[in-house]
Amino acid sequence: MRFLGIDLGTGSLKLAIVDESGREIASSSAAYSVTSAQPRWAETPVDAWYAALVDAASRLPANERAAVRGIGFSGQMHGVVPTAADGYALRAAMLWPDTRARDLLDAWREPQPNPVAPGMAGPLLRWLASHEPQTAAQTRWALQPKDWLRAKLGGAFVTDASDACATALAKPSGEWDEALIDRLGLPRAWFAPLAASHENGGALSSAAASALGLAAGIPMATGAGDTPCAALGSGLSADGDALLTTGTGGQIVVMCADAPAPVHGLHTYRAATGAWYRMAAMQNVGVALEAVRGWLGYASWRDAYDDAFAANASASVSFLPYLSGERSPWMNPNARGGWLGLGLDDTRGTMMRAAFEGVAFALRAGLDAIRANGTPLDAMLLAGGGSVDPRWRQLLADALRVELHAVDCPNAATRGAALLGGIAAGHWRIGDLASLAPTSTLAATPRPDASLDERHARFIDLYRRTEDWFAIGRESA
Repeated sequence: MRFLGIDLGTGSLKLAIVDESGREIASSSAAYSVTSAQPRWAETPVDAWYAALVDAASRLPANERAAVRGIGFSGQMHGVVPTAADGYALRAAMLWPDTRARDLLDAWREPQPNPVAPGMAGPLLRWLASHEPQTAAQTRWALQPKDWLRAKLGGAFVTDASDACATALAKPSGEWDEALIDRLGLPRAWFAPLAASHENGGALSSAAASALGLAAGIPMATGAGDTPCAALGSGLSADGDALLTTGTGGQIVVMCADAPAPVHGLHTYRAATGAWYRMAAMQNVGVALEAVRGWLGYASWRDAYDDAFAANASASVSFLPYLSGERSPWMNPNARGGWLGLGLDDTRGTMMRAAFEGVAFALRAGLDAIRANGTPLDAMLLAGGGSVDPRWRQLLADALRVELHAVDCPNAATRGAALLGGIAAGHWRIGDLASLAPTSTLAATPRPDASLDERHARFIDLYRRTEDWFAIGRESA
């Protein structure tokens, strides 16, 4: 008996098959692009998602696919797919890095239980209603990415609390905020009913089964957002358990038995298990490093790592990674990035090293916000495709001042989705998940480094200075 996890990410779709004990036995992935037809837009045609799913599935062993008895979903959060009544996507999906709606946040009156960012479904749908009224008129469902994919495969039009609570249209509990939706002038009928993440969300259709090489009729779990799925797949369960994930963006997740009090710049969301978590969410991790690698002309990540960590850290060069604005802790969609302090003797290795440090310092800003609100973290689990290189892991440990334990699970979010699929199929119960936690190994212990502390202090000072400068630039634009 096997269970399939589908993780619909920002830049790629990942699959993992786990066995009866929750051990991953096969995986594959397929990439696609985030497009930007206009400045500040971030979109992906949904056909690219489905094509990636079919492609990735074709590279899983046929005998393992034949044994799949449950499917679960993990998906990038916040974005939205406007669809017709049959689930047909009326336009490309609008994604979380999108900032086109940055001038429409005034409708969310302070104080809010969670920060509101332009790339969340609420602001994006408000933009859609005013800028694409014909599409809005045809819309029956405003779906989260993973919910669209599940419906495409034959599932029900439902969502879960972990995804709904991150739309800026729901209460922290995940229940739709009908008063807010009405005040925004959005149709209440757009928003799918709630189901538990592990609840059966429909059965795989014959057409989808044929395309994927699976058996028709397999139960599909409703699924959850990628961050709560990564927490589930990594084994977070107890109050205070913490996880750092580094991918396109970065998240620091701390599990909470009860709903924590709202804090500006931090998020309080529902977990895939129905518990809670506090999160610092940083947009500019892999997305910033990938941009820098391209700008500096590195043919591979290995070359970029080797050059960066062979270079001595510069006492004068800083890199602000805020290429697409920033969420935690600044909540500043106008933030921008770049190098400061460059001299004629600096090399691209110096610049790449500064980029790694800048991303680490941006993560530190989010972690410090969590610490300042009563959670003294000195150890965390570490997951995500952007945290494999041991030199990068060590820099993260040093900059964050935490002990990092790498989860023995290469695809945490995908594994979490597969576990949800196993529950939907009746193989496990929610109470079994703690016993299925993967092992972890010590990845890096923080080392005292006074010069790194000085560079971190300079980084925070530079951000504070440019924060005002970019705000002035926006007002005069």
